[in-house]
Amino acid sequence: MDRKLKNTLVLIIILVLLIAAGGVYSFVIQKGKIKDRDEKIKELKVRAENPENLMKQLESVKKQAAELDSILALRKFNIPKNLAQTRFFDFVNNISRNFSTFTHVNIQYEKLLDNKNFHNYLYKLSGKASFNDLYKLIYAIERSKELKKIESVNMNNIVEVDDDGIPHYLVSFSMKVSVYFSDNDRFSTSKIKENRLKANPIYNVFYPLIRKEIPPNTEHLLDVQSAELLALIPDGAYLADAQGNAYLLWEGDKVYLGYLTKIDYDKNEVHFILNKGGIIEKVILTLEKENDQKSKSDKK
Repeated sequence: MDRKLKNTLVLIIILVLLIAAGGVYSFVIQKGKIKDRDEKIKELKVRAENPENLMKQLESVKKQAAELDSILALRKFNIPKNLAQTRFFDFVNNISRNFSTFTHVNIQYEKLLDNKNFHNYLYKLSGKASFNDLYKLIYAIERSKELKKIESVNMNNIVEVDDDGIPHYLVSFSMKVSVYFSDNDRFSTSKIKENRLKANPIYNVFYPLIRKEIPPNTEHLLDVQSAELLALIPDGAYLADAQGNAYLLWEGDKVYLGYLTKIDYDKNEVHFILNKGGIIEKVILTLEKENDQKSKSDKK
């Protein structure tokens, strides 16, 4: 047998072995896997639907999602997903934007608390404010769409006098605020519309009934305590203060710490009511025939 024939037979034997090995691998080793793939293909073919049905299902799912979103939007509060720490800083800055110049709010982030279903950031707010500014801040925190709750608060009244000598009755405060959020969007809507956060003014419960701070006479009004009645004329009452400044006043006109309430032409008298730091005082100035004027006062 020549060399060429030997090489040909060797190649044929190798080819037969390769075919046999491939057959064993495909029909023996891979038989179970091929069968599984065939069954999955059949199952997918059974479940396969045409594009029109798929589009109808998509529209139905979108409608249900919109209904659920509208239900969440109607809720008074929402719990947002993965809230940033800086969000509360922006919220407070936005609320306090129009507060008076005497109001100052400091914000301090303290820690993150993990609860069973939610998480919450804990912040500390402190500073001083006018009573109604502080009320507006508390109202906005408690009524905000994204759930926030005041955990504790301490308040004390303080008095500050400005450069003109006018006293301002403020409130120093310190409060802890929790801002809630969740790891998922089950409790939040896709578009958040903020609640109405504008609070109506209320009575200042920290304003003292009796005050030792008397505001200065910055408007240069008539000081009734040192005034004298010079004359009664049809147009009103003619008065002068201790410095010799003359004033022509009518009923309802403003004076220092009060108002002129009545001009009595029959008795030649003018009546005033003054508010001296919470103490209401009635003052009567009388015009005598010889311009000898006296003042009578009684406390109410």
